[in-house]
Amino acid sequence: MADENGVSEKKCCSNKHVNANGSSSAVYGMAFIGAAVYFIQHSATFWMGVLGILKALVWPAILVYKLLEYLKM
Repeated sequence: MADENGVSEKKCCSNKHVNANGSSSAVYGMAFIGAAVYFIQHSATFWMGVLGILKALVWPAILVYKLLEYLKM
């Protein structure tokens, strides 16, 4: 559409960017579920199960930290 000065405005209503990380999100989600099931199965009390859920959320960060620690970076 053009305004009174004849300058056209470009309205962006469509999202041209596609989420290319969909497959990695699915892999992380499946890994979270697997880790949560593992930690819950090995918990002796309710609170250890809650701690297992929290561990399942952050295990990738702990894994990278331990790997970098091992490689001495």
